[in-house]
Amino acid sequence: MKKILILDDDKDNLDILSFILTDTGYDVKLLSSGDTVFDEIEIYQPDLILMDVRLAGLDGREICRSIKENQLTNAVPVILVSATFDLAGSMDGPGAPNGYITKPYDLDYLLDSVKKYMVAV
Repeated sequence: MKKILILDDDKDNLDILSFILTDTGYDVKLLSSGDTVFDEIEIYQPDLILMDVRLAGLDGREICRSIKENQLTNAVPVILVSATFDLAGSMDGPGAPNGYITKPYDLDYLLDSVKKYMVAV
């Protein structure tokens, strides 16, 4: 079963994404803080990371950049999620995410994006 690590500091968003992705057949691990993301990646070994941009005291784009620049984690696809940021400009350059999704979620687009990056794993 493919594993998805979801990082969001909003419990409602975590619950919604967890329900949708678990119901679709993925194993899901929820993380409400970016402080331990590298520990969680090492322990859980996700096939994909879905991460909100705006986290309490942290910026998901910076966490993504750290993941992508780390030799041990750079192969894990990262999809950033945001309601307030235009993420198209974040798609180029070092540390760029593999994709992005805007809120509110279009369910078909969300599932298609997840499936697209799961195939690449």
